[in-house]
Amino acid sequence: MINTALKMFSMGFVAIMHVWGAAAVTRAADKQIPPPQTKAVPVTDVLHGEEIVDPYRWLEDQNSPETRAWIKQQNEYTDQVLGHLKGREKIARRLGELMKVDAVGLPQVRGERYFFMKRAADQDLSVICLRQGAKGPDEVLIDPADLSDDGSKTVSITAISEDGKLMLYAVRTGGEDEIEIKFFDVDARKNLNDVLPRARYFGASLTPNKKDCYYTKHDDDGPRIFRHRVGGSITDDTKVFGDGYDAGKILFAGISEGGQYLIIHVLYGSAAPKSDLFFKDIIADGPVRPIVDDINARFFGAAIENRLFVRTNWKASNGRILEIDLQHPERDRWKEIIPHSDAVLEDFSLCGGKLFVNYLDNVKSQLRVYDPDGTHVRDVKFPALGTVSEVIGEWKNPDAFFSFSSFHIPSTIYRDTVATGDQSVWARLNIPVDSAKFELKQVFYQSKDGTKVPMFVIHQRGMKLDGKNPTLLYGYGGFNISLTPSFSPRAVAWIEQGGVFAVANLRGGGEFGEKWHEAGMLDRKQNVFDDFYAAAQWLMDHGYTNSNKLAIAGGSNGGLLVGAAMTQRPELFRAVVCSYPLLDMVRYHRFLVAKFWVPEYGSAEDPEQFKVLKAYSPYHNVKRGTKYPALLLITGDADTRVDPCHARKMAALMQAFSHEANPVLLHYDTKAGHSRGRPVSTRIEDLTYELGFLFEELGVPVQ
Repeated sequence: MINTALKMFSMGFVAIMHVWGAAAVTRAADKQIPPPQTKAVPVTDVLHGEEIVDPYRWLEDQNSPETRAWIKQQNEYTDQVLGHLKGREKIARRLGELMKVDAVGLPQVRGERYFFMKRAADQDLSVICLRQGAKGPDEVLIDPADLSDDGSKTVSITAISEDGKLMLYAVRTGGEDEIEIKFFDVDARKNLNDVLPRARYFGASLTPNKKDCYYTKHDDDGPRIFRHRVGGSITDDTKVFGDGYDAGKILFAGISEGGQYLIIHVLYGSAAPKSDLFFKDIIADGPVRPIVDDINARFFGAAIENRLFVRTNWKASNGRILEIDLQHPERDRWKEIIPHSDAVLEDFSLCGGKLFVNYLDNVKSQLRVYDPDGTHVRDVKFPALGTVSEVIGEWKNPDAFFSFSSFHIPSTIYRDTVATGDQSVWARLNIPVDSAKFELKQVFYQSKDGTKVPMFVIHQRGMKLDGKNPTLLYGYGGFNISLTPSFSPRAVAWIEQGGVFAVANLRGGGEFGEKWHEAGMLDRKQNVFDDFYAAAQWLMDHGYTNSNKLAIAGGSNGGLLVGAAMTQRPELFRAVVCSYPLLDMVRYHRFLVAKFWVPEYGSAEDPEQFKVLKAYSPYHNVKRGTKYPALLLITGDADTRVDPCHARKMAALMQAFSHEANPVLLHYDTKAGHSRGRPVSTRIEDLTYELGFLFEELGVPVQ
């Protein structure tokens, strides 16, 4: 449960991932339309005695008339190149079949009330629904179609009171990280006057009596936790915690079931090696007290009554769970209830009087159930190699809910009767895909320094390994995030056209615990790139593909990955899709919330870290006249996490410097951003662009 929230604070969602011989390419080089000309206005900085020239600094100003005109020109150019690709209608039609389906999210249960997100096949956006009783009819509480004419606003559930009578929901515009939080009276079916105005929030919780809301807001000065009196004015909200923490820290807090304690987490950056725990008795209005603030390790807790269960990597690189008595939180009284093991303990949830613990064992999802004293009760079984989601439930509710999917297996939500272990299907995505025709395997290959790295490879059964198959390789490699098999319309559409889809579990992720993460961060970031090249080489050596049939894709931190791969090893790849990327590693820490990521990457303000960053920074390693792969950059105005100036500057530089035979395109959405929530029609349109680009560049006739 906690782990899912943390992914929001990292460089980017895994769910954002844009997973995808020269003579065979149908687009002839001599017919390539020349890109727009971008003026260079060099700006020279001197860092640690070294001159750094930036020719496109002016494109960092997103709102200047010159930048807006440039964006318009780039989009027109991209539309001109990609707008009439062969097979475009077939791609869009198949994606519509895969994506325009009835979709239901995990339910949050309060008594007999089931709250969940739902999108019907003919709807563009998900709505917030209520079901009275497990088999009652679904009622729409909030429909975002009523909030905007252009589908730019989306909604999601933020918090629900224990009696199910008060709900907080978020309204997001485009893909911004910033949201507006509204208060909704469920019985009266209407909004209250209380509104938390648009800002970057890290969670909100309601007390059981519905009198108070505790929320965390991140401003330029740093994060702070506030208490809001329901029905009162926002201007009267009182600060509870946060003074002294700068903008590089992340705070979030949650109220324990029963409402006695506020559990406060302090993260020293995204996926940083250190987090602290504090608590406050809110019934007694006691002071904020530390549980741990002096250990260089991560601690994440959830409380039931006076019992705080804590997941930590302290003295356990793969994680363990401790129990702390909040009436006696002294360290010498802490108890270990679930010890360290060879499997990575990713997350846990408190449901039905049990602990549901998510593990990764060789990048395979496992879900184990324990009694509160740590006694193993049972394992939850799954039908194939895939991914189990977080488990949703309440301590006193008899049921728990989770979902399971794989690349080619659509998501199914299961209801688990905790006491018996019986399972039933709560909701299933009925997507027209024949999973039996796909073959998924996990392989291990050797990286440059001899490290064994796993990779998932999926394709049609019986595919011939002749070294000529169009292949799409995806990676991430950062922020302790693990890539496990989950359903992807992109992967299905790619494989159905005869392609191979591969996901490499690079260092920097969390697939093998904190040591695996640390091996791909700071001055060890090059390991991530070397792991990626070794994955590409393995696919070629084992007859799957060749460099003229190999494409790579990545988003967010994965955008940095493929940007570095393109500039370091351009000969390995035919095409690159680089989404919402981080590319100027010398200046990245100056933009938006990038201070969160300094513990992961380092900062150019430090002379030693500057050398490392500049050595792999994609923007600083483009060489004029090099024959780079065909490139499609994707970003949007509403990305308030990774500044879209990275993609703007890189597009201009690559168009000026790269070999003219291969296109450099920028698909720039003036409404979309980093976070989820775009209309399904827009997602289909964008994915049609991406797949059309890749099929064209790899010479794949669309069937």
